[in-house]
Amino acid sequence: MQGPFIYWLSFEVMEDRFSLLISLKTPAGFGVFGEFGIGDDRLAADILFDSLQGKEPLNDLGLLHIDLMETDGALPAKVRTKCCRLEELAANCKLVTREVFRQKNLKVYEE
Repeated sequence: MQGPFIYWLSFEVMEDRFSLLISLKTPAGFGVFGEFGIGDDRLAADILFDSLQGKEPLNDLGLLHIDLMETDGALPAKVRTKCCRLEELAANCKLVTREVFRQKNLKVYEE
C-alpha cells in the first residue's frame, strides 16, 4: 500500500543586495512607502545614490527621506540617507527608474 506523495518545490528568489527606501515623516515617525531594488553592485549603488538630489546631512525639516540599504543575508542595514523635497523626489524616482531599466536591459545583452 502506497501513501500520498508530497512534493516540495523550492525556488530561490534572487533579491537585490542594494535598495532605495522612500519614506515620509508622520506623527509616529518615518514610514516607508516605496522601494527600488537597484542591484548587487556596490559601486553602481553608490554612484546612483550620489547622483540623487537632496541633502545628506539630515535635518528636522526634511519630510521625505531616501535611504540606501544593503541586505547582507536576511538583515537589511541603512548605509546612507538623503532628505529631499517633493520636486527632488520626483526627479529622483525618474532617475532611478531610468537607471534600473538600463541595468536590467543591458544584462540581457551581456549574457
